[in-house]
This record gives sequence, structure tokens and C-alpha cells, in this order.
Amino acid sequence: MGNKPVKEKEEPVVKVAPPLDRAYVRWLAKDLERVHGYVPKKPRAVKPPDHYIEYMRMNGWLDLDLNDPDLAHLFSQR
Repeated sequence: MGNKPVKEKEEPVVKVAPPLDRAYVRWLAKDLERVHGYVPKKPRAVKPPDHYIEYMRMNGWLDLDLNDPDLAHLFSQR
């Protein structure tokens, strides 16, 4: 007595991609390599804005112990 639950039908989802031009794909791959593979020869250090530095200092993120053995490899004397 009462309403019967409706059974949901599962419909298969088919994704169809249009055929791609091989020359376009090669050009796109070369262009992406050119853009994302670029590395400057002499990168400059970037100083964060003062309010970032203040925020990091308040949270203790700028506290650095130079005698920490985990950081020794960063300050090695040559």
C-alpha cells in the first residue's frame, strides 16, 4: 500500500572527441615546451611584500636556527 520507489536507469555516458589535426598537435606540443620549458639564466631573488614578512614573523615562520643539523647542508663551507 503506498507508492513504490522508482528504479533509476543507468545510462552509459559516451565521450566523443573530434579528430585532431596532427600538425596542430605537434605545433601545440612545441609551443607548450617553449613556454613552460623556459628557465631564466640568472633568476633574481624576489622579496615578498612587507605585510607577508610581518605575517610570517608573527607566526614564527621566519625563526631560523643556524645550528640546526637539518639545515647544515644549506650552509656548508666550501
